[in-house]
Amino acid sequence: MKKILIIGGGITGLASAFYLQEKIKAKKLPYTIKLVEANNRLGGKIETVHREGFTIERGPDSFLSRKKPAVELVQKLGLTEQLVRNATGQAHILVGKKLHKIPSGSFMGVPTEVQPFLFSGLFSAKGKLRAGMDFVRPKGKTVTDQSLGMFFRRRFGDELVENLIEPLLSGIYSGDIDEMSLMATFPNFYQLEQKYGSLIKGLQQTMPKRQKTKKKQSGVFYALKGGFESLVDELASQLGEDIISLSTAVDHIEKKENGYHVLLSDGTVYKADAMIITSPHTSLKKFFSKHEALNIVNEIPTTSVANVALAYDQKAIKKELDGTGFVVSRNSKFRITACTWTHRKWPDTTPEGKVLLRSYVGGPHDPEAVNLSDDDLVEVVLNDLQKTMKIKGQPNFKVVTRFKHAMPQYAVGHLDRINKMREYAARNLPGTFLAGASYEGVGVPDCIEQGEKAVNEVVQFLSEKN
Repeated sequence: MKKILIIGGGITGLASAFYLQEKIKAKKLPYTIKLVEANNRLGGKIETVHREGFTIERGPDSFLSRKKPAVELVQKLGLTEQLVRNATGQAHILVGKKLHKIPSGSFMGVPTEVQPFLFSGLFSAKGKLRAGMDFVRPKGKTVTDQSLGMFFRRRFGDELVENLIEPLLSGIYSGDIDEMSLMATFPNFYQLEQKYGSLIKGLQQTMPKRQKTKKKQSGVFYALKGGFESLVDELASQLGEDIISLSTAVDHIEKKENGYHVLLSDGTVYKADAMIITSPHTSLKKFFSKHEALNIVNEIPTTSVANVALAYDQKAIKKELDGTGFVVSRNSKFRITACTWTHRKWPDTTPEGKVLLRSYVGGPHDPEAVNLSDDDLVEVVLNDLQKTMKIKGQPNFKVVTRFKHAMPQYAVGHLDRINKMREYAARNLPGTFLAGASYEGVGVPDCIEQGEKAVNEVVQFLSEKN
């Protein structure tokens, strides 16, 4: 009987265990699974708080409905009826001290329709003219990688990038657009430029035409009724308690002739034939202290972020703009980077007559924000919100969440670093597979997909070993 150890009980580890269990049952494979999680709860960054009728997400709250790995997992778990789409509404960008509507007809801030941008107050006439140069500028030279900022600035100039593209894209990865790898985050933009010369032309050719209709458009995001953590709970339920060990950290991993001896924090040694490691990349140096080549993980930086959820009575909000929230341009003198009017975007999360605001702080330009006390973080958020909204009094309650050094940064050259790590593991640590937010996508669907991929690699490895 072959033993497979999964390290980490976040969404990647849970998805790995689920798909591995599915394969074992379907193919009657002689494998056993053990999943260890260092903390006393599963889910990683996914955590839902239920309080006074509110449903508050401390981490991710949704995923894009077009991302198949998440949709398929929800279906397999029997949770399809729990899926809800977000309410649609105008989103805004805060530039300077003014909120602007995000122009319609765009994809990740890149124009697909010219007219909405020409009439937008987000850009000066000079900025609009410079952005229009995308139509005539030649495609860039063939390169292995470059920063997102460099790529978009060359095509559109600084103004479009800093007032629209940067606030939209950097928030996804909690990163600095001028440090982020184009090929590790949005390689499709590079491919469009190489094929069509112009990004705008490329998007116009490849994206479906926006339907001009009075019918209300469906939201593009899915959430789960009752909270995202219900996905974690269902995964844990279907896996069973005999597979999962909480509050069980990995202290060290020793490579042996026929597998691995894994020293666990409870003093036991687990003998594994193969492993899927889904914990953060920073854990690898501890696990494999004798393998100095894995110090390449030092070149994958991390940053820290926090979010603050504030619950109010409706009457406390004297001025609330129509829409679902706003992101903040880096040119604005605000410490918050975005605010979601959760009660509008996800009405099911908030009782009638109440308001739920979720603001984001920190990131590469303000990493020390996470070290503020809860009260100081709330004060920072309220001071910024008061500049765009009129809020009376203190919130009914607050939920403050911090992720310290927990957000991996896909800096330029990221894919090369990951390839080197995996090549080293294949040669020197056969049967060890790396998956999770540190590697090939930070979103929930990306992590699920990596987990499923790792399962296929493990099964292939063990079958070839036999």
